[in-house]
Amino acid sequence: MSRVLGLDHGAKRIGVAVGDTETRLAFPREAIHRSSLAGDIEHIGELYAAESAELVVIGLPLHMDGSEGDEAGRARSFAEALASAGMRIAYADERLTSWAADEHLRASGKRPTRRSGERDSTAARVILQQYLDAQPAAPSHDFHPAEETE
Repeated sequence: MSRVLGLDHGAKRIGVAVGDTETRLAFPREAIHRSSLAGDIEHIGELYAAESAELVVIGLPLHMDGSEGDEAGRARSFAEALASAGMRIAYADERLTSWAADEHLRASGKRPTRRSGERDSTAARVILQQYLDAQPAAPSHDFHPAEETE
């Protein structure tokens, strides 16, 4: 089993989710309110260590045509800073994840404020869940077919 962090990088907050490759489930965590690059990297590094994570999946905000703009460049720069701090990085397309997060929150009857960070972490959960869903299934070594008896 491998623990994975999912991040939705934003200018004011960083949405956070945690999941693992065995259960293939992602769960939102409390969003990080941005302070400074060094402070944000330190906070995520502490979370990475506390969760025994082996990978950070960063949402890459692409345009609808798949091209990268300024926001994607900022996300890549942030990911490079995390990599420089010793964390393994992967990118995931985050197109429409904010919309999916809003739909999920609406369906659960929630109306979070922009400042709460709940929307950001729900988006991080969507990003991480999509990443986990796209990974090939690991073969099960615990499966033993029942023996036939006569």
